[in-house]
Amino acid sequence: MSQDFAESTQPSRSARSQVKLQQRPARAIRFGHIHADAVTAADAIDRIVDRVRSGEGGYVVTPNVDHVCLAEHDAELRTAYRGAFLSIPDGKPLLWIASWLGTPLPEKVSGSDLLLPLLRRAADEGLTVFFLGSTEATCAAAARNLAAQCPGLRIGGWASPFFDPAGDPTDVEDALEKVSAAQTDLLLVAMGGPKQEYLLWRYLESYAPAVGVGVGASLEFAAGSVRRAPRWVSDHGLEWLFRLTQEPGRLWRRYLIRDRDIVRIAWRMRREARRERVESV
Repeated sequence: MSQDFAESTQPSRSARSQVKLQQRPARAIRFGHIHADAVTAADAIDRIVDRVRSGEGGYVVTPNVDHVCLAEHDAELRTAYRGAFLSIPDGKPLLWIASWLGTPLPEKVSGSDLLLPLLRRAADEGLTVFFLGSTEATCAAAARNLAAQCPGLRIGGWASPFFDPAGDPTDVEDALEKVSAAQTDLLLVAMGGPKQEYLLWRYLESYAPAVGVGVGASLEFAAGSVRRAPRWVSDHGLEWLFRLTQEPGRLWRRYLIRDRDIVRIAWRMRREARRERVESV
């Protein structure tokens, strides 16, 4: 655990009974059973910081092709997306699909792209950040590297709890007590999907009033333990292929089998859009 971890006598919060679904920004683009909001990176950072300042809490999700495919069969993931106050598009393929459907999104805003500018803004605003997920070694390395790139950044600590969505929640609950003790403003959850979305949804009241942001592999990239795709690869929508070559044993089933369903989903969305246009005439 970080030596800078803040101590606090803040009382523990009651368990979640029923989380109020947050109001979305004005324009949300549907992808199957989930949505992405039409925001730029600058818009997203402003919304996140405003949410912290308001004390409302809440969380941010970053939909990608895999999330769209998973949500076809995962009711809890769909619920988690409805509960987020902000859903930002992670990946060029979603932008291509949105344009194909005639509902373009302004830009790709992946968690990895958002991390550094968000933390620089957090440093400017004096916000306390906590890392949750990945491994202790990765979190420690990411903290060192990010602190060097974001002068004045306040890192309240980190924890790498074991989280089995169908198992004993004790480890996560203990970690979230540390999040509260650190008086966290921004909670960066690096567990990958759909685990991080489950956690952000299920434990919203436990980490409130902090704002949670799902960042996937961003801490591994920041730590240097996993190499990120070059910018030109990402800009051409091939980051998935680059990651597959880096971690084939872990990612082949996701990219080569599960995510093929996006073709069927996109065609279904196009048929539905055409039908809605005909019915509205």
